[in-house]
Amino acid sequence: MKPTKKASKMTVKELAAYIDQSVLKPEFTEDDIHRYIQEGVDVGCATVCINPSSLPIAAKLTKGTDTAICVVCDFPFGTSTTASKVLQAREYCSHWEIKELDIVANFGWMRSGKWDDVTKDIAAVAEACHEYNTKVKVIFETDALTVDEVKKACECAIAAKADFVKTSTGFLTGHENHGAAPEIIKVMIDTCNGRIKIKGSGCIRTREHFLQLIDMGIDRMGVGFRSTPVVLGLKE
Repeated sequence: MKPTKKASKMTVKELAAYIDQSVLKPEFTEDDIHRYIQEGVDVGCATVCINPSSLPIAAKLTKGTDTAICVVCDFPFGTSTTASKVLQAREYCSHWEIKELDIVANFGWMRSGKWDDVTKDIAAVAEACHEYNTKVKVIFETDALTVDEVKKACECAIAAKADFVKTSTGFLTGHENHGAAPEIIKVMIDTCNGRIKIKGSGCIRTREHFLQLIDMGIDRMGVGFRSTPVVLGLKE
């Protein structure tokens, strides 16, 4: 959605509301997880995006704050069965206060042209999460897809009644990594045309890139814990 003012004129608080601070590295110690979640809370990020095992820490640190929890599901490959994805989503949503869940779509199915299966897979998770008032973001892993496949994936997510479409996990190997490049964000914005929200993630490391995507009309961005202070203008 196009903002009402230029991103360069926004306050730190307004800019932080666009950020899901990523705290997802599997090698993190609990001290690391605590530190980076707290940093996201301190600057007022919309959410902290965490692995399921970090839920107890995130619940404690976000309680009573403006920062919510976003948990990843079937991350980073998206290749579990649909039934397994639904069980995972229900497990997280039924035990914790989760505002948003980021599910990885089966992008191998997308590359195989199995679009009906892709839609059914997303829809099953979206239906389960919506029972708990948890919004669903669908990660496509756009660097593994063609532009036409990204467009078709957007239509699948819309048909499945998801709440956001999202570019990347940040963990893709064997491909060039462009992440939330302006070019693919424009494709997604134009294709979705206001029917679903857009989240960009991957390779958002500079303030210039961050502000550009806001001005384009992006709704949310996944930003790594090291890059959050940079894009907010708090650190060089």
